[in-house]
Amino acid sequence: METRYVSFERTRIAVHVTGRGPLAVLIHGYPLDHRMWADTLHGPLAEAHTLVAVDLRGHGHSPWCGDEAHTMDTFADDVSAVIRTLSDDPVHVVGLSMGGYVAQALWQNHADLVRSLALVDTRAAADDAAGKAARDAAIRTAVEQGRRAIATAMLDKLLAKRAADDAHGLLLRARVLTMATAMPVETIVADLRGLRDRPDRTAMLPDITVPTLVVVGSEDVITKPPEAKAMAAAIPGATLVEVPGCGHLVPMEDPAAFAAALGSFWAGVGGG
Repeated sequence: METRYVSFERTRIAVHVTGRGPLAVLIHGYPLDHRMWADTLHGPLAEAHTLVAVDLRGHGHSPWCGDEAHTMDTFADDVSAVIRTLSDDPVHVVGLSMGGYVAQALWQNHADLVRSLALVDTRAAADDAAGKAARDAAIRTAVEQGRRAIATAMLDKLLAKRAADDAHGLLLRARVLTMATAMPVETIVADLRGLRDRPDRTAMLPDITVPTLVVVGSEDVITKPPEAKAMAAAIPGATLVEVPGCGHLVPMEDPAAFAAALGSFWAGVGGG
């Protein structure tokens, strides 16, 4: 895997590239970075596609840019710059959770760059009043107690329930903690503000004209299966895949099932 940097204005975005073939951009969720795609990057999809895992600004190898809030539109503009730098053609776009919000913003603002969409464990609706209050509470926790408090509070929501002696489950928890505790507090705060204030894009869904895959874990308690089903039903011709036994991080929890679903979907998109 090769790490490259795309620089523009005052921003420097790290991208992690592997594979060969049609280009696919992978956008991580909160509070994570490109490492959540490790199984995907080193799996069978790289045999027929160039996979580009982005570190959004302030995450992973991409430095924080001093923003008070990371809006989904700002993230989408960053991803659009990455795509224009790496490809002359539209690309497959895959976004998980917050990355799914970014993918939707990318479609709305830069539709010419999108060949297909895979929206994973995400939603189109904005936060309701309770959701906004929870974001504000999380901001206070991050500032007053630090990033580990945020990470540990989210673990049980991000991952499906597993037995304490499940080695796979323990490793997943360790991987998530490693990523979340590496995030600067200022990035956490900026992310939470952007998530809290993101627009509702439900009305945009019927206007999506590229092939779209919606993936959800059967045990996802953050973006639940009924929401995924409604989102898929609103997008013309969308395909819905519900992965059994998974929570909010399907690509990490069941990478084989995720790769199979995404590979089958891409195979049905003209040109691969």
